[in-house]
Amino acid sequence: MARVEFVICRAETLAEGGTGVRFPISVSQNGFAVRHRGVVRGYVNRCPHMGTELDWQPGEFFEESGLYLVCSTHGALFDPLTGKCVAGPCRGASLEPLQVREIEGRIVLESEATGPSIDETKKSR
Repeated sequence: MARVEFVICRAETLAEGGTGVRFPISVSQNGFAVRHRGVVRGYVNRCPHMGTELDWQPGEFFEESGLYLVCSTHGALFDPLTGKCVAGPCRGASLEPLQVREIEGRIVLESEATGPSIDETKKSR
């Protein structure tokens, strides 16, 4: 299987502990990327407790201090570097990680090609 890269956003879009970027990972599911302690992390936008999306407004994943990701539905707190729930109803569970990295001023999602790429799908519409 081939590895493909999908550009999520420009690197400067992700400010430390600031607004994240949502992006599609399938027809029915979104992922998100945030920057914490200088590192970009990506996760599936789904709380392990109830399956709801985390952000309370589009891209708003951090709680007030900017130290933890927070689930808008039940207030569970997640370590941004590991995705592990540190407080709330899903304590010990984790967000599903996505392979994101910063390359030449861009944030990219890496995935295995299992079908048409997102770009090919857009071209066929």
